[in-house]
Parts: sequence; C-alpha cells; structure tokens
Amino acid sequence: MRGRSDGARWGVVLEAPDARALAGFYAELLGWPITEEGQGWTVLAAPGGVASLAFQTESQFVAPVWPTAPGAQQMMMHLDLEVDDLSAAVEHAVELGATVAEFQPQEHVRVLLDPVGHPFCLYLGH
Repeated sequence: MRGRSDGARWGVVLEAPDARALAGFYAELLGWPITEEGQGWTVLAAPGGVASLAFQTESQFVAPVWPTAPGAQQMMMHLDLEVDDLSAAVEHAVELGATVAEFQPQEHVRVLLDPVGHPFCLYLGH
C-alpha cells in the first residue's frame, strides 16, 4: 500500500455491548496485553506490536448467527487461531466463557462463539 511502511500497525476491530469485557476474554485467550483503553474502546497488541485486536462498544450490538440464517444478523468476519492441541484450546476457551458452536464443518477445526456471539475458529497447525 502506498504511504505505509512495512512495520506499520494493522488490526481488526470487533463490536460488542461492552468493549472492555470482550477485550478481557480475548486477552486471556490469546495471552495478549491490553495496550490502550478509552471511553468505549480497548486494544490488545500481539507480541511484536504490529498486529492488534481492538474492541468498540456498540449499544445497538446484535450478535451474529452461526451458521448463517436468512433474515438473521450475518457474520461480518471471524478470527482463525492456530493451536497445537485442539482439545486443550477448546477447553481453555470454554473455561473463559466461549461456547462450542453446534455446527462444526471441519474435522480439525472447532467453531466457537465468544461471550457476545462472534464466531471464531481454533484449528490445528500443520
């Protein structure tokens, strides 16, 4: 991209009814520190500081439906997180407040829903 250096930060923003609460879930899940906070937003930074995951409070938040259903709030994006031990990673996510989605489309991937309903995937690395 023009006007952007190789080391420039990039990130993904998820909306939630309470940005700080959802950031706390992902901070524990990923082991990333909270690096910035403001009124209605919180940011986690990956080790190395280039990638970030941010959360924005949205008072009109509607949880997406997984799998998609006609007329329901559609998933806009989801996170894919590589793990070494799928069972242990799923157990950890559930302990933190995630739920295992009913529909599981792949053998080596588990779809979970974070505490506010955003789908995310845990998958075995190759």
